[in-house]
Amino acid sequence: MTATTDGSTGAANLRAASASEPTETTTAADDALAAARRAAERSVEHLLGRQDEQGWWKGDLATNVTMDAEDLLLRQFLGIQDPATVQAAARFIRGEQLGDGTWATFHGGPSDLSATIEGYVALRLAGDRPDDPHMIRAARFVRDQGGIAAARVFTRIWLALFGWWKWDDLPELPPELMFFPKWVPLNIYDFGCWARQTIVPLTIVSAKRPVRPAPFALDELHTDPARPNRPGRMASVASWDGVFQRLDKALHAYHKVAPRGLRRIAMNAAARWIIERQENDGCWGGIQPPAVYSVIALHLLGYDLDHPVMRAGLASLDRFTVWREDGARMIEACQSPVWDTCLATIALADAGLPPDHPALVKAADWMLGEEIVRPGDWSVRKPELAPGGWAFEFHNDNYPDIDDTAEVVLALRRVRHPDPARLEGAIERGVRWSLGMQSRNGAWGAFDADNTSPFPNRLPFCDFGEVIDPPSADVTGHVVEMLAIEGRSDHPRTRRGIEWLLAEQEASGAWFGRWGVNYIYGTGSVVPALVAAGLPAAHPSVRRSVGWLESVQNDDGGWGEDLRSYQEEKWIGHGASTASQTAWALLALLAAGERDGRAVERGITWLAETQQADGSWDEPYFTGTGFPWDFSINYHLYRQVFPLTALGRYVYGDPFVNGTTRSTDTGKEA
Repeated sequence: MTATTDGSTGAANLRAASASEPTETTTAADDALAAARRAAERSVEHLLGRQDEQGWWKGDLATNVTMDAEDLLLRQFLGIQDPATVQAAARFIRGEQLGDGTWATFHGGPSDLSATIEGYVALRLAGDRPDDPHMIRAARFVRDQGGIAAARVFTRIWLALFGWWKWDDLPELPPELMFFPKWVPLNIYDFGCWARQTIVPLTIVSAKRPVRPAPFALDELHTDPARPNRPGRMASVASWDGVFQRLDKALHAYHKVAPRGLRRIAMNAAARWIIERQENDGCWGGIQPPAVYSVIALHLLGYDLDHPVMRAGLASLDRFTVWREDGARMIEACQSPVWDTCLATIALADAGLPPDHPALVKAADWMLGEEIVRPGDWSVRKPELAPGGWAFEFHNDNYPDIDDTAEVVLALRRVRHPDPARLEGAIERGVRWSLGMQSRNGAWGAFDADNTSPFPNRLPFCDFGEVIDPPSADVTGHVVEMLAIEGRSDHPRTRRGIEWLLAEQEASGAWFGRWGVNYIYGTGSVVPALVAAGLPAAHPSVRRSVGWLESVQNDDGGWGEDLRSYQEEKWIGHGASTASQTAWALLALLAAGERDGRAVERGITWLAETQQADGSWDEPYFTGTGFPWDFSINYHLYRQVFPLTALGRYVYGDPFVNGTTRSTDTGKEA
């Protein structure tokens, strides 16, 4: 395909390519290629139509009803409920309720106790009666599962705020943690950034133990309302569980005798830490949970709702709201514009859009404006490292992440920007920062280097998902791919990353997926990286991955993997076919030289046949991961960007050929 500079769309170029197809009898491979071109054309048009005027893309980020329930509980706690908001949230929560009265945490998943409790309480706040049939079914499930006592700690914290649970029956989290230096186990920087931002405000909440008047009782959610939390047996003192259970008992005893002056100083230190990390848009870390708990903590310390910090914080929470056409109100746990924009840029470029197309230039401009050039929490462990990277969200300067940085660099490298010096400077800073964030084992985590302490996950408080940020194959794969494209395949840090990836490959040939579901995501992230870094397609590691992907392809030609693969081996590589997971498998197979293979042909055909008339794909299944199994995400743009990337590489090949890209040519196809 010939790149243009007149602003014409990539879809027009795709149409020209399609028109040149021969009309004689074609083979199945010819049919697949023609179908891929047509599907890519429609997908390009669809994606271009979704770009914001400022240059970014953002799809909805769906999680589960705990976000919506906790938003209502926060408003109840602060006394700022309004009927319209309550009813809109209730409409969404009811719409997510399953036929048996429960709620799951992902589409098609099993009923979840904590989500069901929080959904039930939210509907009670909205006026649903406990003797309504859908409420009776929910309450019965809760009791059958052990009642509120069996729920996660976060659920019981929310209930404790209204006296529905006793603070004494929750794990203790003292604000004196703020005094721990970074070399002491269980200091706040031993926690992953998302957990750190949540735990610091919760130390204030734990110390204050507030109780607002409950608007109703919840006896129907206890197995025994007279004794809702019968004490269980403690684990052996010789076990880690036993050690941390006894530590928690000691902390409860300390809570009763903690010196008031020391505690006040600790809470003030926590408050300063919180306020220093409030972003320009009023949020904390660009994610909803830390923002919610930070608002509560500061309110408990006397910050009234008209204080500028509080006003900005509450306004930021409103920006997590998605209003649907049916009047329902959904709360996003986070927003993903940087991630969505770099992935959309890669998809459009790989599908043939010229590197100087206005949409790509505009996207590059926006991404360049989002570069983070000041230190954040990552610099606590890397104080000598110069900043340079990108976050996931609109505003999150304290927490740039390595995964976004790698993908943004890969996206920028595909664009012919009118200010090449500006683009090259940002890329160079991003590469340098990424190299410096490598962990000691040779791999990369998402937000911090060497965030691998074994202790935080053992705390009784930490039962809500992953609370540390160890290196993962998917992030490491993206960084290795980026370094390879930047001509650093032979850099010692790149070689160490490759060695780590090869050692982490499962016996099956797959790689574990930390931030996407699951082994299909991990494998789809690693294989293109290894090949870009110089491993031949005949390498045994690459061949094993190809064999595994071919073995788990569904009968319909697509690929899918259920979130239960994080818990049950039988689900690994198995699930209903989805557009995003099919694309991940195809990206790996294409990188491995399998373009003419039957598996690729069937996968491409599945994508073409399941595409909707408007050029999009439907994907109700969750393929994104927050915490493996514990918190799952449906990125609504995944179903668009990854299939388009796979289709583009099938039609045009890898855009990086012998180390060059379309962004560096003179208008000819690379």
